[in-house]
Amino acid sequence: MLDCREIQKILPHRFPFLLIDRVTDIQPRKKALGLKNVTINEPFFQGHFPDYPIMPGVLIVEAMAQVAGILASTSGAKGNIVYFMSIEKAKFRKPVVPGDQLRFEVNVLQQRNNVWKFSAEARVDDKLVAEAEFTAMVSGGELNNG
Repeated sequence: MLDCREIQKILPHRFPFLLIDRVTDIQPRKKALGLKNVTINEPFFQGHFPDYPIMPGVLIVEAMAQVAGILASTSGAKGNIVYFMSIEKAKFRKPVVPGDQLRFEVNVLQQRNNVWKFSAEARVDDKLVAEAEFTAMVSGGELNNG
């Protein structure tokens, strides 16, 4: 299990763009599970339907991609930066609102050299709220996050 401090050692993201709070399970080169607690204090709620706050779908996809980045980084690509290359088959099924806990499941579909393809689902209370497939590239550049 990785908490937010350990996640920050792996990902270059920081507030307000670090969108995952915890990684609860990693099976290297196979899958990872992550969590995000959605609170009313999220900065995007000030401008995204302030009278009816809904988490932007693109940020849900970004959070899924961050879990994928953790998966790739802990599967032999450690210390490198993982970059988004494409998003496919993204679907948003239900709104995500303050008080929800997002649970992400990310699976590796394919890996060739430094290019990884993932499928991901986001759930709230076991209900599917979003899903997508995406491709990412692991760069050769080392991170120094201290």
